[in-house]
Amino acid sequence: MITLPPLGPSAHVDTFTRDNLPPFAQWPAMPLDGFDYPDHLNAAVELTDRMVEKGFGDHVALIGNGRQRTYKELSDWTNRIAHALVEDYGVKPGERVLIRSANNPAMVACWLAATKAGAVVVNTMPMLRAGELSKIVDKAEIGLALCDTRLMDELVACAKGSAFLKKVIGFDGTANHDAELDRIALGKPVRFEAVRTGRDDVALLGFTSGTTGVPKATMHFHRDILIIADGYAREVLGVTPDDVFVGSPPLAFTFGLGGLAVFPLRFGAAAALLENATPPNLIEIIQKYRATICFTAPTAYRVMLKAMDEGADLSSLRAAVSAGETLPAPVYEEWMARTGKPMLDGIGATEMLHIFITSRFGDSQPACTGRPVAGYEARIVGDDGAELPRGEVGRLAVRGPTGCRYLADERQANYVQNGWNITGDAFWQDEAGYFHFAARNDDMIVSAGYNIAGPDVEAALLAHSDVLECAVIGAPDADRGQIVEAHVVLAAGVAPDEATVRRLQDHVKAVIAPYKYPRRVVFTDALPKTQTGKIQRFRLREEA
Repeated sequence: MITLPPLGPSAHVDTFTRDNLPPFAQWPAMPLDGFDYPDHLNAAVELTDRMVEKGFGDHVALIGNGRQRTYKELSDWTNRIAHALVEDYGVKPGERVLIRSANNPAMVACWLAATKAGAVVVNTMPMLRAGELSKIVDKAEIGLALCDTRLMDELVACAKGSAFLKKVIGFDGTANHDAELDRIALGKPVRFEAVRTGRDDVALLGFTSGTTGVPKATMHFHRDILIIADGYAREVLGVTPDDVFVGSPPLAFTFGLGGLAVFPLRFGAAAALLENATPPNLIEIIQKYRATICFTAPTAYRVMLKAMDEGADLSSLRAAVSAGETLPAPVYEEWMARTGKPMLDGIGATEMLHIFITSRFGDSQPACTGRPVAGYEARIVGDDGAELPRGEVGRLAVRGPTGCRYLADERQANYVQNGWNITGDAFWQDEAGYFHFAARNDDMIVSAGYNIAGPDVEAALLAHSDVLECAVIGAPDADRGQIVEAHVVLAAGVAPDEATVRRLQDHVKAVIAPYKYPRRVVFTDALPKTQTGKIQRFRLREEA
């Protein structure tokens, strides 16, 4: 039996987050063996000031918007901003601070500075509108927001009608330091006595993507931020000070925050941040900065492959990390064939903060997610919570040093059951202990009594040269209950006609069990996606 440790001391004057943690009885079991941190811990200090103390002051930490910043510069920058937040804007430990920006060094600096000041940070995407921002502000009772001056309009509109948001402070994301927060911070000292937050103080609220209705906010402690680096990044990626990270996921999502900020800064490495991280831009930035680790979604890797010319030089890359959605075997196989560079599939969740099952260097294969990260364990369970036999598809249950704690949300009891995090994914485990993705639980298609995993059909379609991208859903059907419906983006020059439909259907029948073939094929110019590149199949289901 794994028991929860008692919560350690708190530095929060504003106790909102600790007051709104779920009841202990609804927490997942969280074994912390191997992850020992002192009672008082400030994650931002560990990622900046502490790195300078360790001798990394002259190492490049962040690259972006035409500038490179060393660890010493980042430490000074964040300390100045922290002074401004406390002295000029009255930020109190425990207060929630929202940050709105594209991926750039200024966003990272604001996140670190607010964390040093003891605030609980809520990072948000630049594409969110006032109505969406209002839901976040209301849920977390946010009083102060820091915003890139190029993105002020929607946040100002949100503040006008908000009972909570009283201050929106602009910062310059372009590196010119010509905004209110920058001007005030430039006059501050470069030394700041960071708040002695507790390791169990909430540092970050991560709002889940794709949530309908009232958004879900996941609560992560200062220790959690370090755990994902000291676990996955250390054990699987083996990060060194020579690494350069690139990627497309927004820093507003924990996948991006981990891969493009926490992981490099924890080990003295560098991150090259792109405000517009299109696949061609990723190829360019890998070549320009000799990047070694890339984080993005499978759909982006597929487009990168299409955009790659014969002269593309990816020789510096030592790991292509794929997460956000399942990695189809054809994408993995084509990447390996074209680049020869390791591609590591992984599954994570905002609730778990980052990746918890992954493939590894020298231990990866197509259509296989891999084994649990050190400190985590996983199993496949049925609806009753009992573990299923190997080879049988069921619900993925996981537990480890990070886990789900929703902010004041009755949905906590659905995600955590019997001490396990139930991720909402259908998986199966082979006899060797490796985990294989079947579908999201809501992506299983039941047609005429057959259970069909949409990703199986997608992988078959992606293996055909006519298909650039695709998404498969179950569409209502009077005779079969559901039919397999494929939404397909065709490769350039392929006609969207009945002959192509039949060609793709015949191909699927030849590759996988014939009953899984798409009885309806819908051609489209683009698939709906999140900012992290995940295909939004629920939108296709709503249309169906």
